[in-house]
Amino acid sequence: MRLLLKLVLVGTCFTLAAGWVVADTLLHDVNAYTSTATGIREFSVLVFSEGGKVIATGDETLLKEYPEANRIDGKGRTVLPGLTDAHAHMYGLGFLARSLDLSGSTSLRAALRQIAEYSESVPHSSWIQGRGWNQVLWPVKEFPTAADIDAVESDRPVWLRRIDGHAGWANSKAMQLAGIDDDTPDPIGGKIARDDSGKATGILIDKAMGLVTPHIPPPDKDDIRIAYLQAGSYLLSLGMTGVHDAGISVREAEVYMSMADDDELDLRIYAMLSDAGANLDAMARPLRGYGNGKLDIAAVKLYADGALGSRGAAMIEPYSDDVENRGLAFWTAGELFDFTKKANDMGFQVGIHAIGDLGNRLALDTFDKVQGGEPSTLRNRVEHAQIITLDDIPRFAQLGVIASMQPTHATSDMNMAEDRIGPERIKGGYAWRRLLESGAIIASGSDFPVELANPWHGLYAAVTRQSRGGEPAGGWYADQALSRAEALHSFTLAAAYAAHQEDRLGSLEPGKWADFIIIDRDYFEIPASEIDDIQVLETWVAGRRVFDAAQGEQQ
Repeated sequence: MRLLLKLVLVGTCFTLAAGWVVADTLLHDVNAYTSTATGIREFSVLVFSEGGKVIATGDETLLKEYPEANRIDGKGRTVLPGLTDAHAHMYGLGFLARSLDLSGSTSLRAALRQIAEYSESVPHSSWIQGRGWNQVLWPVKEFPTAADIDAVESDRPVWLRRIDGHAGWANSKAMQLAGIDDDTPDPIGGKIARDDSGKATGILIDKAMGLVTPHIPPPDKDDIRIAYLQAGSYLLSLGMTGVHDAGISVREAEVYMSMADDDELDLRIYAMLSDAGANLDAMARPLRGYGNGKLDIAAVKLYADGALGSRGAAMIEPYSDDVENRGLAFWTAGELFDFTKKANDMGFQVGIHAIGDLGNRLALDTFDKVQGGEPSTLRNRVEHAQIITLDDIPRFAQLGVIASMQPTHATSDMNMAEDRIGPERIKGGYAWRRLLESGAIIASGSDFPVELANPWHGLYAAVTRQSRGGEPAGGWYADQALSRAEALHSFTLAAAYAAHQEDRLGSLEPGKWADFIIIDRDYFEIPASEIDDIQVLETWVAGRRVFDAAQGEQQ
């Protein structure tokens, strides 16, 4: 037991007074698992300090070793380390909760009905904004048009991002404000969709979206803060204790730092700056362990290509279902090298978004050249690593490059991925098992709000390779599935390793932060079909309970 002395302010004098008696806390009678460097470890007692660090894990003999510890009866429930989403977008999730969410639209008609209803509900908004539409899931799988939106909202500009964030759908008013007409040339790394007569349709792919976005009023810091708070509260209820925020601005970095200063960060944030330009120049050097270990801004997010659903992912050979299209490379090899070297030379890890096999090759070639053919202590990353040639898969381990992947991308894309790239290239698609067996490290996430944020959906997809409805029977390319231990590792200790945090996060081991969750069933013993149904009962960060389902709210 330790005695904590507190300063009591009396008038203008300080009096040293005996205060709170503080003890270690002992959580016992639990069914606990943690990943370690040597595999899964099980224990029934967790001891952590008032300062929020793990002191010991073991069996009931610890009750005698810590007789004065505060005791919490776990009542036989299952405990796991807090989960980390290794690639997500915090502002995007918070923004979606306050804008038009089209992720549930089942047809163009349904989407237009939602647009009309939302427009009517926000009569004073200067722009109508939203996200989530996915034409692949509609009966007619064609891109929508500006004229479609014009039929329900033509007076105000409308801008709606596709679910993957790599295409936008604008109405005529938005295109007019952006100065886009039939003669506007495609920007490098982007495409303005056009009909057979050459008329711009209102769909803008990848860098072409940049023609519209500068005209949209940017959020202020209060808007960003509210979005972060809303997103964080929700994520804690899902058992998430950390997020790698993949692409933030200087303004967003300032909000994060302010929130850390004000003790408003319950989640641990590992943030990546967007691009290697002004944001990186303003930050100048990595920020690590800020706000009592709650905030790191130590990476840079770059793009090699676009997304598979909008056929913007850069492919070595043409798409199987669009033989004149190879997708879009965002930068030349020389530009990507220059950006990566600049960031690495400043001490920042680099994560390159790469989805197509050409995008992944460009990323690996860039790291190979910047790193001199050897692994780097910065642990550079490929974000998504979605479609890779079989020859390129071993290069991840050879170069020490982290494969930052999202299991639910496989189960969301399985309805169209093989149509896009054919039966041979799909062998290197979503190839978790091949990557692991080659020696690569996989850190898992969701890419929310592209996918739902629930990490149990990701764990389920990683283990089963099935939709939540159990399709297809046996799993989609089930030979690439992960074991339960591997999946948990990818959302915990491997995610911590991908952020240079494995010495303080990712597992319940002495000296690390006591970030853990209590769940309603045994992850390792239930049928695999139930993994996505797991409910979080409590979430603890640094030894403090921050979510309690029994009270239905963040603590």
